Amino acid sequence: MEAKVVDLSNKTVGTVQLSETVFGAPVREDLLARTVTWQLAKRRQGTHQTKTIGLIQGTTAKPYRQKGTGRARQGSLRSPQFRGGAVIFGPLPRDHGYKLPKKVRRLALRSALSSKLAEGKLVVLDHLKLDKPRTKALAERLKKFGWQSVLFVGGAELDVNFARAAANLAGVDVLPQQGANVYDILRCEVLVLTRDAVEQLEARLK
Repeated sequence: MEAKVVDLSNKTVGTVQLSETVFGAPVREDLLARTVTWQLAKRRQGTHQTKTIGLIQGTTAKPYRQKGTGRARQGSLRSPQFRGGAVIFGPLPRDHGYKLPKKVRRLALRSALSSKLAEGKLVVLDHLKLDKPRTKALAERLKKFGWQSVLFVGGAELDVNFARAAANLAGVDVLPQQGANVYDILRCEVLVLTRDAVEQLEARLK
């Protein structure tokens, strides 16, 4: 399949052939959901923690004698039934990540790319390069496209000036080709790939 290539001035500068295997794959919503859940689980900090009885500061004395009071026997004021006591089965620091097969991840990335192309929200850009890292100049260029939420995916190495200029723009994200992922592609409204990114993604996903 053929797609036109534009520059940052929104002028057509050529065409590029897109692989049917990568950009024309069937959209599998089940795989997209699995991959997004896996990515978000990996991002969780897992630092939440409640205090067990051994972590609570307080007296170790028995509250009152074992027998003769008519009340239930108690051994510690740090027990869960008392105010300020421990928490039973509370969360502890742990890793929320889990393994997802590489085949599933690759199929999901193909589905994400194919869905953007099918929706008409995939744009191929000639290159991501600026002479100076000027946010205002880049914002004026992007106004010509009318993009509110956009993800730029460049080659293996990003242009430093472009990355710096885009860093302060709301709704604009920039990633190298190896950082392209399902969650960020689906989260953005428009996906912009450079020629290098297209070639490298095709080589990676074929």
